Amino acid sequence: MKIKKMGVIGAGLMGRGIVEVGARAGYDVVLCASGGESLERGLTFIEASLTRAVEKGRTTAEEKKTAMGHITGTVNVEDFKDCDLVIESVNEDLELKRKIFISLDKVCPDHAILATNTSCLSVMEIASATKRPDRVLGIHFFNPVPFMKLVELVRTFTTSEETIATSRIFAESLGKTVITVTDSPGFIVVRLVMPFVLGAIRLYESGVATKEEIDQAIMLGLNYPTGPLALCDFIGLDTILSISTAMYQELRDTQYTPPVLLKRLVAAGHLGRKTNKGFYYYK
Repeated sequence: MKIKKMGVIGAGLMGRGIVEVGARAGYDVVLCASGGESLERGLTFIEASLTRAVEKGRTTAEEKKTAMGHITGTVNVEDFKDCDLVIESVNEDLELKRKIFISLDKVCPDHAILATNTSCLSVMEIASATKRPDRVLGIHFFNPVPFMKLVELVRTFTTSEETIATSRIFAESLGKTVITVTDSPGFIVVRLVMPFVLGAIRLYESGVATKEEIDQAIMLGLNYPTGPLALCDFIGLDTILSISTAMYQELRDTQYTPPVLLKRLVAAGHLGRKTNKGFYYYK
C-alpha cells in the first residue's frame, strides 16, 4: 500500500510538527483538533514555523505556500474517512487514546494504518481497542519534529510486516532515520533518558547544586546541547510527570518514580516553556 493522504489528531507541539513535516514531504494532511480555537492555534504555529524556515533559508516562500496548501484543518474525526494513515498525538492518557482509536477504527477505510505517537504507553493496549490490530503500531517522533531525525517504529505482537514496511517507507520519505523497537515502556530513548532527567530533578531537589550549575555541568562535562532541567522545561513538566508515572506503574522500577518537586511544580501550573515558568522563567 502507498500512503497518499495522512491524518493527524492533536494540534499540540508534536501534532503540528508531524503535520508540518508531512505537508513539506508532499502529503495531503488532515489536522483534527479538539476545538476551533485549538485548531486555529495549531495552524498558526505551523505557518509561523514555515515562515521561520523561509527566513533562515531552509525552504523557499513557494515551498511554504505549497506545504500550507497540503494542510486541511477540521474538528470532525469523520474527515479522516479517506486517509491512508492517521497518527494520533494527544496527551499521554491511555483511556483517551483508546477512545480515539475506537472512533478512528469506525471512520477510517479498512486499509488505513492507525498509529500512535505515544512515548511510553502500551501500543498493544491501544491497538486492542480496534478491530484491525494488525494495522496498528507506534510511530514515535521526537521534539521538535521538523529537526529531530529519529523515528521509533513500535511493533506489537499483532502488527503485520506489511504495516511495518509501509510505515518505514513513509517515515523515511519525511527524511527520518527509522529504528524498529518492540512494544516496551519508553521504547529506547525515553527508557534511557527518563532516569537521567528525574535524577537531575532529585539532585536539584536535594540542594546539591543550583539548577544553573546542574545544567552547566552536563552541557560542559558531557558536551550536551542543553541541560536536563532546561530540557524538562522544553518538553513540558506535565509531560515528564505523565511519562514517569506511566513508566513506574508499568515497570515498578523506583528510578522512574516522579520526584516530589516535579509534582509540586505541575500542581502550581509551572509546566515549562508552554507556561513561561518551570525550573526557569521565560519571557
